Amino acid sequence: MSKTSSPPKNFESALAELEKVAAQMESGKLGLEESLAAYQRGAELLDFCRKVLEDTEQKVRILENGVLKPFLHEQGEES
Repeated sequence: MSKTSSPPKNFESALAELEKVAAQMESGKLGLEESLAAYQRGAELLDFCRKVLEDTEQKVRILENGVLKPFLHEQGEES
């Protein structure tokens, strides 16, 4: 893990990196300092993803006139 972490380009790259960090931590092969750095980076990535999702939800609300509509599967079933 690098000491200077750059912000992710987008949601997809943040999620991919977060999955990679989680896999590294789950492997049990990281030392204490590496684990702490991985945890910190994971927290940064998670925060980034949450903010992107919140922003996207807000945009959807605006587009739907403030009312979130349920996502419908085929044949009109709610998810």
